[in-house]
Amino acid sequence: MADQISNAQDLSEQEQIRREKLKALQEAGKDPYRITRFEVTHHSEEIRNGFDALEGREVSLAGRLMSKRIMGKASFCHVQDLQGMMQVYVARDAVGEETYAEFKKDDIGDLVGIRGTVFKTKTGEITVHAVSFTLLSKSLKPLPEKFHGLTNVDLRYRQRYVDLIMNPESKDTFIKRSRILSAIRRYLDGQGFMEVETPMLVANAGGAAARPFETHFNALDEDFKLRISLELYLKRLIVGGLERVYEIGRVFRNEGLDTRHNPEFTLMELYQAYTDYHGMMDLTENMYRYVAQEVLGTTTIVYNGVTMDLGKPFARITMKDAVKQYSGVDFDQIHTIEEARAAAKEHHIEYEERHKKGDILNLFFETYVEEHLIQPTFVMDHPVEISPLTKRKPEDPDYVERFEFFMNGWEMANAYSELNDPIDQRARFAAQEEQFAQGDEEANHTDEDFLNALEIGMPPTGGIGYGIDRMCMLLTDSAAIRDVLLFPTMKSLDRKDDAQ
Repeated sequence: MADQISNAQDLSEQEQIRREKLKALQEAGKDPYRITRFEVTHHSEEIRNGFDALEGREVSLAGRLMSKRIMGKASFCHVQDLQGMMQVYVARDAVGEETYAEFKKDDIGDLVGIRGTVFKTKTGEITVHAVSFTLLSKSLKPLPEKFHGLTNVDLRYRQRYVDLIMNPESKDTFIKRSRILSAIRRYLDGQGFMEVETPMLVANAGGAAARPFETHFNALDEDFKLRISLELYLKRLIVGGLERVYEIGRVFRNEGLDTRHNPEFTLMELYQAYTDYHGMMDLTENMYRYVAQEVLGTTTIVYNGVTMDLGKPFARITMKDAVKQYSGVDFDQIHTIEEARAAAKEHHIEYEERHKKGDILNLFFETYVEEHLIQPTFVMDHPVEISPLTKRKPEDPDYVERFEFFMNGWEMANAYSELNDPIDQRARFAAQEEQFAQGDEEANHTDEDFLNALEIGMPPTGGIGYGIDRMCMLLTDSAAIRDVLLFPTMKSLDRKDDAQ
């Protein structure tokens, strides 16, 4: 059986030896792959933390064999489980001569199960004295050399399973990510929100400025898109009377890869009836504090050596005031598209012919402001041209009740007082269709069913979308989005340009 697993000429010497050991075990009727269950009573950290109560008591644990020190009739090894590393003392007299001989043949990387008593060595290390030692699964490939680990970043992303074994900080990041998501759900559930699920395959991918992935549904012979946001379906639920809803899910955007972008990523959107964007600011501020306190035990975040304080009230500034502060250009004094273009040229900001005054204001913001927004900051009141789903400000209809939440110079969330006027919404969609016709591949298309929902009637509503991956990056001090995605998108290895 074992010699059918792989052609021997393709194997390294170590791999050949491991397969030979497996074949010998199988021929002796001790095939580890036939074991279906091992009862685990404790993990490594539980044993260490509970030593006073567990000393002298029997426990069973399982994990991966990471080191061995053979010393005649008794040996030490280290076994790694979910919670960390545990030293195990294996003596021939305790486990039996046959088991001890088999233990000495086990390889680093093998999965083993141990039953034994808890004690402390003369050097003070908490240890399990094995009374049984069972090979649960054979590792047919050697792990990376332990002192250097899996250091190739590209390989860490492609072989995350090895990364999790060799790099404890990587495992800690993903455990913390899980805790972040749990804390978000606890907070929102406590605020009366209902978690829902909406379609990923959609006929009209709206709700954001992004290029969608497209596919074909054979059974209906229709083209579909992968969603780029969660917005339009969640708003339909607000129309239906579900007053507080949220969804945490994957969205897909046909865009490039960099340290903060992956074509599939986790977005959370929530919508609350009878509130506005100020209500969304309050919710965001409270939720971020809650999650940081729950996961980190503090409201102070240190990212790449920069300290950010979630404990203080978050700054609030309009987009126009932020641009004036950092560029010196006052858009209250710019009244025409010609004046806006002149200001852009003077400041060497490139724009397209289709861009209007509000688009150019946004270009100024991206060029001059974003990098300065390190501490938690709400940037409010965006131009209507870049906000097709947002309610206008009653006192200034060229701008909308919208904010973006920034930390570390990154956009972390985007929120609106949601547009619930179906006539205005149809006009906004028409403007987006015109943008698309002029070459903007990220423009929204008209969604007739969504317009029908608005005509049924949507209450005043506040809504927000959060980039969960960026939140996880900040709270885990991770340099790139790929560090917080278990399986990030990677270029295929068989691509010629990838191999060069």
